Amino acid sequence: MAGVMEGVNQRTRLVGHNRLELLLFRLGSKQRFGINVFKIQEVMQCPPLTHIPKSHHVVRGVAHMRGKTIPVMDLGQAIGRPPIADIAGCFVIITEYNSSIQGFLVSAVDRIINVNWESILPPPTGSGSSSYLTAVTNVDNELVEIIDVEKVLAEVTNASMDVSESIRNSGEAAVMAAQHILVVDDSSVARNQVTRTLDQIGVSSTVARDGREGLNILQKWAAEGQPVSDRLTMVITDIEMPEMDGYTLTAEIKKDPLLKDLYVLMHTSLSGVFNNAMVRKVGADQFVPKFRPDQLAQAVLDRVKERTGMQPKAA
Repeated sequence: MAGVMEGVNQRTRLVGHNRLELLLFRLGSKQRFGINVFKIQEVMQCPPLTHIPKSHHVVRGVAHMRGKTIPVMDLGQAIGRPPIADIAGCFVIITEYNSSIQGFLVSAVDRIINVNWESILPPPTGSGSSSYLTAVTNVDNELVEIIDVEKVLAEVTNASMDVSESIRNSGEAAVMAAQHILVVDDSSVARNQVTRTLDQIGVSSTVARDGREGLNILQKWAAEGQPVSDRLTMVITDIEMPEMDGYTLTAEIKKDPLLKDLYVLMHTSLSGVFNNAMVRKVGADQFVPKFRPDQLAQAVLDRVKERTGMQPKAA
């Protein structure tokens, strides 16, 4: 276990070219799952948990660690598997998603692997638990499933997806209706969250399920002759995506003479100083953490104001 943790500590400081590192784990069966190492703060044996009355059924309790109270969720139960009966010999993966810290209870931790995003593929159509999968990859001739953690968290936390009225009403309707945004994200939940936010401020959108698809759409538009920066207000992209990640997509946009003027906003559950440094390195224009409807809506409004000279309505 110490070796796994040493690997986590080292690898969270690394980033490759369209590569990621996955911590492999199990949820009570031989099937292996993966989680991006950049999301992980710590891996530990399950500590004593304190049950919280009326909490969501997948929250097994809270753990008190390093001065913080962290909810611990049974990840297998969250995706429809039987709950772990005996947690004494299990592990907790402490993660940071969407600027919040939570633990995921797993039955076993395997090892860390380094893979290329091109080998991370969308889940096969019709797979039994496909609604909770965001991607799959092959390791040792076995399928490793990557869970849509954003979907799990959305169901457990039941966070609001509404933009506040003051922000919804701050743009000029005609100006906002003339804007169009490309949304690139592999999570169906995240895509719905973003497009719903855009709908609430009157902005239309096109969606792509990964960086490769997003780049293909942009190149197709560029081939039609009209400057893409004229027809598109901005690109909102996730970072973690199969086939091509958001870092690589942004770098490809910025080096393409026909696309380099596009405004790129990275919208991701990855957070912290490390991610801000990577956003600057690849040339993105802005970073907004998931999922804060008001913050995302305000970022879009600011971009529209910069692009069109639109003045905010008086309160």
